[in-house]
This record gives sequence, structure tokens and C-alpha cells, in this order.
Amino acid sequence: MHLRARGIGDVRLLAAIEQVPRDQFLPRRFAAFAYDDRIIPIACGQTASTVHEAAELALAARIAPEHRVLEVGTGTGYMTAILSRMAVHVFTIERYRRLVDYATERLLEQDAGNVVVVHGDGFLGLSEHAPFDRIILGGSCQDAPEHLLDQLADKGELVAAVGASGSAQKLTRFRRGPDGIAREDLGQIRLPPLVAGRSRQI
Repeated sequence: MHLRARGIGDVRLLAAIEQVPRDQFLPRRFAAFAYDDRIIPIACGQTASTVHEAAELALAARIAPEHRVLEVGTGTGYMTAILSRMAVHVFTIERYRRLVDYATERLLEQDAGNVVVVHGDGFLGLSEHAPFDRIILGGSCQDAPEHLLDQLADKGELVAAVGASGSAQKLTRFRRGPDGIAREDLGQIRLPPLVAGRSRQI
């Protein structure tokens, strides 16, 4: 995976990634490309994030074992499984029912018993389970949604790829403090856009 050579040195994160077989979270015909840096199509017209993209997001989130984490954009559940090995509890939202079912099955196979998968609108978050210590957006957005920032705990952090789709975005960390929300740019990343709403058809 060469993550260390690309600046990913967090021991807990690397251990979590090593415990999750990415090929088990991809369509069978793409399993051989599980650790390649390439776009892989999944159900519902979506694409799977690469191992390096998932690692960058998780590293930026600075997850501690006691954290409650909200992930927006479950996809196949690969990053969810990584987060489940780093945090005490993970909630994840996916707009497509087909992907919810797919990810749930894969997560059960990985014994990720501390994960709750929800079919819903990720931009609205999960206010009934808030506050969250960490919120991670698995796709890009123009700016951090207010509904999600409102669900951060004190000293909580939200990590997102901020910027227009189709070009490089800024990997950005938002932190709730006594004076409101502080923002820190961490570098560039390129993710497909998150889509608001919950799909009722697929």
C-alpha cells in the first residue's frame, strides 16, 4: 500500500487498515485492484475511495479510542470498517438503500459490532445520536453543512473535502471551540461530490 512512504505514519490507523481486507468490500470483478490507486465503480453509479483517500480522511480526523464518530457516505463500508477499529462507536449514513444493505453485510462479516448503518440524508446528520466527537465526510462539498457542525461535541472536529467537484479540493478540519468553529486547511484531496437527500428508488 506504500502508505508510510506517502506520509501516513499513524500506528493505530495503519494497524486498522491492515485488519480490513479491502477486496472484501469491492465487486468481485474488481477485487484484484483493491490496493491500486484507481477509481473503482460500485453500485448506484458511485465510486469507491482508494485506500490512500480513506487513510487521509481518517488521519485528519485524529480519532481516539473513546470517540463517537459519524461518517457521511458509507459506500461499500470499507472506511466504516477502518473507523470501527479506531473508535468506540461509529454511526454511518448512506443515501442509497442498496449500498446500505451491501455495507451492512460486509461489516457483519468483519465483526464490526460497534457500527450503526443508517439509510438517510447525510447532510442532515443524526441529531438523535449527537453530539459526535468526530464527523467525517466521505465526499466533497462546497462547505461544511451547518446541520453537521451543529452536531459536533465540544472540541469536536469535522473533516471534509471542501471545493468544487471535478478538481482538487481542500482537505479541511473544522473544530468546535469556546469561540465557535475554527477552520484549518490541511492540503489537497480529490473526492467525488456528496449528494444531499435520501434515494427512495435504489
